Amino acid sequence: MRTRIILVALTFLLAANSRVSLAAENPLMGTWKLNESKSKYASESGKNTTVTYSAAKGDMIKCTADGVDKDGKPIHWTWTGKFDGKPYPIKGSPNFDTLAYHPMNERANETTAWKNGKVVMTAVIAVAKDGKSRTVTLIGTDAKGKKFTDRTYYDKE
Repeated sequence: MRTRIILVALTFLLAANSRVSLAAENPLMGTWKLNESKSKYASESGKNTTVTYSAAKGDMIKCTADGVDKDGKPIHWTWTGKFDGKPYPIKGSPNFDTLAYHPMNERANETTAWKNGKVVMTAVIAVAKDGKSRTVTLIGTDAKGKKFTDRTYYDKE
């Protein structure tokens, strides 16, 4: 009986460690600060000045973004989901209600955002080989139906 309890405990420990390890191995994990001098925004775009990816409950990932909207007012949104291509809800974003991350390779993800069931943004998030920076190339449609493109650069903290 004691051996059985030890085996069950080790199984849970190994499972928990593998989830944390998988999250830690993903180069997107951590805190990213916007490098405004390298970034180019459409005139009506807001800015995510800080974006943090962290391990969440189970095998989920939490993304937290802080920044300013097009009028300079503070924004804060969170997303908890998996990098599996499926949409998960966003809390706090006026522009999107769901977001999906689809891995392209070990350093890049394609994201798609929806508002009321309609795709309003796609982006490619690519982490540099050295893991110290990332670029986000975003193509979207604003509230007036006008298309825009942003290319932002972030440095890892």
